[in-house]
Amino acid sequence: MRKPSALLPITAILFWCIACGNSSTAQRDATPTTDTINLSYTVEDAPEWTGLFDRTSGWFGADGIFTIPLHGVDTPQSTQGSKTLLVFSDTMIGEIEDGELQPGSVMINNSVATLDGTTPDEDRIQFFWDSDSAGKPTSVFVPQTPQTQPGEYYWLGDGFVNQELDNTTYVFGYRIRHTDAAVFPFEEVGNTLIAIPAGSQPPFKDHRQMDTPFFIRDPVDNGNNGSFGAGIFVNTIAAGAPDPDGYVYVYGVRGPKKHVLVARVAPKDFEHFTAWRFWDGAGWNIDIDKAAPIADRASNELSVTPLPDGRYALVFQTDGIGTSVGLRIGLSPAGPFGPIKELWDCPEVEQKGLFVYNAKAHFNLSEKNELLISYNVNSFDFLADIKKTPNLYRPRFIRVKFK
Repeated sequence: MRKPSALLPITAILFWCIACGNSSTAQRDATPTTDTINLSYTVEDAPEWTGLFDRTSGWFGADGIFTIPLHGVDTPQSTQGSKTLLVFSDTMIGEIEDGELQPGSVMINNSVATLDGTTPDEDRIQFFWDSDSAGKPTSVFVPQTPQTQPGEYYWLGDGFVNQELDNTTYVFGYRIRHTDAAVFPFEEVGNTLIAIPAGSQPPFKDHRQMDTPFFIRDPVDNGNNGSFGAGIFVNTIAAGAPDPDGYVYVYGVRGPKKHVLVARVAPKDFEHFTAWRFWDGAGWNIDIDKAAPIADRASNELSVTPLPDGRYALVFQTDGIGTSVGLRIGLSPAGPFGPIKELWDCPEVEQKGLFVYNAKAHFNLSEKNELLISYNVNSFDFLADIKKTPNLYRPRFIRVKFK
């Protein structure tokens, strides 16, 4: 197993000069490059972040983990004096004693947390879920849109704070239902937008939900379905973007080849779904069915973040549930993107039955000259393995250091 510390041949050296501290704008090098291949970096474990989610009481595991700076500025260390909202999908709640899972643990379909500042300190993070009349844990968000059918539940996508719409926090929710499939017995049936008013507190009882047209159903091959919300890049001055064009870019993933799609919309029009436009390979098209892939071999959750020389980093789990964290370099938020760089071979897959998935970067929690990246760990025999190793099901973190 390669334990990577990659230093690739350099044609155009990447200088990482993103502002930190209280700065609200990421700075770029004055001379942009057109190179989508060469990048100089090293990669290492980020044990302090991995350890933050190694818990024994209450919330003790989940996947998902998108991070949303609640003041709307998404640059490295920008939330030092603010809070970050973390959203999770399937979540384990219970107690672990002496390494053993105690009776009474439950899985709910989503949860959230808030982190004060940018330090991985257990005293600064709080986890939240809802509860029923008997006090039993329940999901924070439950589908209740006009298109919702009985038995459906949410997995959560990416989100952001929309500073042009009263600082509303928007989070994508995928409506999921169970199936009879032998492997991965579930499917997405719809795409929803969740709107959380500014100042609302978990479990966000005053949030709104809207059905969207951003689930792509292939009438011939259900395996080629797709959905938007896999990642969001807010390319505005208010968000601190270094080369802002005023749009919010929302990424989707479609089909078994994990093709990446991208849409964009002005922040003020975020709830006006007819205002959205989809990259068709040549321009921005009103027709979602004309959306063209900008990359492939990605994962259902991902991230796009700006680099200071005019390029962009697309971070993902290679091939969906492949063993490595991948990165592609792009020349714009819509590409073109270069070949995959395998940043990290995830060592957890050395344990029989475990798999890894949904890598992404967390820009506002990253240090200057670095990129903090998480990936999720799960088991093909979840119910058996969670009893033997209760803390297997939680995010792991790595740190990419740019030269």
